[in-house]
Amino acid sequence: MQHYHRSGPLPATFVASQLRRAFTLVEVLIVVMIMGILASVVLPQFTAASGDAKESALLQSLATMRNQIQMFRFQHEGRLPGTKSGVSFDQSMLQKTDIDGSLNTNGAHGPYILGQLPPNPYNDLRDVTVKSAVLAPADADGTTGWLYSTSTGEFRANYDGTMSDGSTIFSQ
Repeated sequence: MQHYHRSGPLPATFVASQLRRAFTLVEVLIVVMIMGILASVVLPQFTAASGDAKESALLQSLATMRNQIQMFRFQHEGRLPGTKSGVSFDQSMLQKTDIDGSLNTNGAHGPYILGQLPPNPYNDLRDVTVKSAVLAPADADGTTGWLYSTSTGEFRANYDGTMSDGSTIFSQ
């Protein structure tokens, strides 16, 4: 195979194209600035969407749990979950029971929640603080996922914060 070598000066277009292979520092800085501006516009929208998703998940979990507590109450002659001696709220919701609320693997009622209790989307905790009194905003300390009252059947999120509309998460 023969190689031909060209003698003489290279054409100006060839030299210009060979010198233009890299970006200048100014061009790189301009691109970085444009990307920064775009990120500052787009990222807050994702943050707001994340907050909306948490609110939606919280409201859905509260509705599910409250409905299942009422179902338990209806099927157990007005008794609330967690009021049978020796049976916790979690056991009442996650296992089969007899009409008096006693645990029974062959019981006619339940389980009301399959698997495990839903997590509170604000603190990712699933456990429940059970109180025998009416729940108050001061009870929301965030140490567990949920708050439940055995005297009223109230079920609330255990988180001290606010929703996007300004209402407290506890009041939901």
